[in-house]
Amino acid sequence: MQRECKLSIITINFNGIDCTRDLIETIPSSDDIEVIVVDNGSRRDEATELEKLFPNIHVVRSRKNLGFAGGNNLGIKASHGKYLFFVNNDTIFREFNAEALISRLESSENIGIVCPKIRFAWGNNPIQYAGFTGLSRITLRNRSVGYGEDDHGQYDTARPTPYAHGAAMLVRREAIERAGYMPECYFLYYEELDWSMMIHRAGYGIWYDPSCTIYHKESQATGQASPQKTYYLTRNRLLFAKRNFSFPILILTYIYLIFIVGSRDAMRYSLTHRKEHVKAVIRGITDFIKMKL
Repeated sequence: MQRECKLSIITINFNGIDCTRDLIETIPSSDDIEVIVVDNGSRRDEATELEKLFPNIHVVRSRKNLGFAGGNNLGIKASHGKYLFFVNNDTIFREFNAEALISRLESSENIGIVCPKIRFAWGNNPIQYAGFTGLSRITLRNRSVGYGEDDHGQYDTARPTPYAHGAAMLVRREAIERAGYMPECYFLYYEELDWSMMIHRAGYGIWYDPSCTIYHKESQATGQASPQKTYYLTRNRLLFAKRNFSFPILILTYIYLIFIVGSRDAMRYSLTHRKEHVKAVIRGITDFIKMKL
């Protein structure tokens, strides 16, 4: 039986062994740190390859892609750390400073999650995340503070933030035990926002702390949505509202998302001859209506 450790670093691998390798190589070896990789339905057995490359890590293989939440939940169940650091496999540390985030968590028993500053790994490393603004209650709009800005230290003050960023978040184990696992009903997109709401309802706050920075390789072209992304964003916006809003805000949100946003998106995709995206919008709405929660 593996002994408890201070920090469990959990990442999901899905047909991305090169990125996962690059991440692991930036994590120092320590008796207080365990690295858990969840191979989440990769086409080939990348789990065995990773175990051969890094004998000291723990790899959990799922033959089925369980989605972002399902994969991370497998990692939680396999972990032994007092604190759990969830990081995307396409991120890297340039200076590993997780201890600063742990210190922030330990500064108050009421803090459940701490997120580092996230900068893109390309170009001049512009900021991706320095906290979030709040979601508007009907339109579900918010923004990532500092997104796309050059980092001149303008967001170098730690502060509370309403939501964690799924690419990098350090979580207190007791907060997970009280709030529950990540919600797996989303599969892709919105699960970390919903989990943030669950953490808040469990009585914990969420903080952004720039004393640790992680670099994200996310492409500059990620805004070019696939039909899959269009489907999950359409469905999961409605799902998030259903799980977190109450009447009458919920009804107003449904009206806005279905009749204004859904119609706008379908029209835009139709005019640009992207029929698969039109179908994805319609399927996202109809599948949500059919969901039983």
